[in-house]
Amino acid sequence: MRARPALAAVPADWPATEAEARAVQDILRARVDLTGPGPEVGAGTATGVAYDDARGLVAAAAVVLDAATLQVVEEATAVGPVPFPYVPGLLAFRELPAVLAALAALAAPPGLVVCDGYGVAHARRFGLASHLGVLTGLPAVGVAKNPFTFTHEPPGERRGDQTPLTDGAEEVGRALRTRTAVRPVYVSTGHGVPLDRAVAHTLHLAPTYRLPETTRRADALCRTALKAAVTEEAGQN
Repeated sequence: MRARPALAAVPADWPATEAEARAVQDILRARVDLTGPGPEVGAGTATGVAYDDARGLVAAAAVVLDAATLQVVEEATAVGPVPFPYVPGLLAFRELPAVLAALAALAAPPGLVVCDGYGVAHARRFGLASHLGVLTGLPAVGVAKNPFTFTHEPPGERRGDQTPLTDGAEEVGRALRTRTAVRPVYVSTGHGVPLDRAVAHTLHLAPTYRLPETTRRADALCRTALKAAVTEEAGQN
């Protein structure tokens, strides 16, 4: 792991208002690839990205795993100022500069990117996994802990059971049971990976716990990076 986090600089043209951010979403959403095919399950690498913010700072972590063995290949973090206000549906604009900086700090190829959040299972069909995938060209999926505003029938109790996550008649993702008798996760296509394959990747990456190993490891690293950044910031004030 790198000794210090990368600096998450905010691009000069980053949206500053809700209207500007929605306009960017409208343009980029048309570039989302829902068909893939994406990488083979268990091949190459898989990278978990996680993000969190506190006291005006946002931290992101990227953890690269060998997709076959799920062993860590490389880790990187990034910290920077929160670049956008909290607006439901536009959270990617708060997190993306830090996520992109963490990915850029990696020497290993990210392969499949697994986001702790949503792809097209989003009110505007353009969550962080889709936004990140379009900007980087990397295959990306969203694996969320909660179903956001969408509905689903409860999947069966066995690992691998799944039901559609729907918005009206439209399937936007799947409620997927990764552990028997444990509440499901919510999988959606981000970019360059079809939904069935996104589900298969999620199951492969979660052999033991409810969350994929990519997400578990990135979440833990992100929390550590944010705590250190907030502590350092407080010490300087």
